[in-house]
Amino acid sequence: MSELYNVYCDESCHLEHDGINDMVLGAVWCNQRKIKKINQEICTIKGNHGVSPKAELKWTKVSPVKRELYMDMIKYFFDNTNLHFRCLVIPDKNALNHNRFQQTHDDWYYKMYFDMLKGIFSPEDIYEIYIDIKDTHSNQKVKKLEEISRNSIYDFNGECIRRIQPIRSDEVQIMQLVDILIGAVMYQNRVFPEEHQQSETKLALIELLREKSGYQLTKSTLLKEEKFNIFVWQAR
Repeated sequence: MSELYNVYCDESCHLEHDGINDMVLGAVWCNQRKIKKINQEICTIKGNHGVSPKAELKWTKVSPVKRELYMDMIKYFFDNTNLHFRCLVIPDKNALNHNRFQQTHDDWYYKMYFDMLKGIFSPEDIYEIYIDIKDTHSNQKVKKLEEISRNSIYDFNGECIRRIQPIRSDEVQIMQLVDILIGAVMYQNRVFPEEHQQSETKLALIELLREKSGYQLTKSTLLKEEKFNIFVWQAR
């Protein structure tokens, strides 16, 4: 019998010329029947730290005063057997040569997005995919990604990928968890200028993530890794 999964996707540093070496596309997914309970439990974690359920947690908002809250979010992800994470890491955007492959950065971006997602899909199950709204082009991105994903797995009738839809991350608790996880992976793979002072709080969160996952966050995991899956993509 098919299971229905919700897949929540986000991205970090995906622009071609943003001055940052790495880029991460990632997703957290779980059985749709578990969504309501998970969102409620994340709200409870926020409440335990005196934070409103409506407050948005993001990697860019990590600070010493909220250190334990973000620690508890990471611990919750690993303690909840229904939650799974996969990300695709591009460690060096400067190595890209789109002209060689007769493609634009956008063309390549959608290929990478599908490469991230295809490690999640099982032909026996059904998926509803939700993407964080970044700008006014979100609907256009969704249509393009839907076309590429369905064509790539011959899912022309939408039997496997039921929908791909943009949503606001501040309105969905699980989406905020995605932002934290991909933010940590991005930070670990980023090359900082020598004079840059890295955040001690973010480094502590990364150390917890490495301890809990058993991975360094800079190398690919085994393809079948189901809890915390990383694929590091290298330009040819």
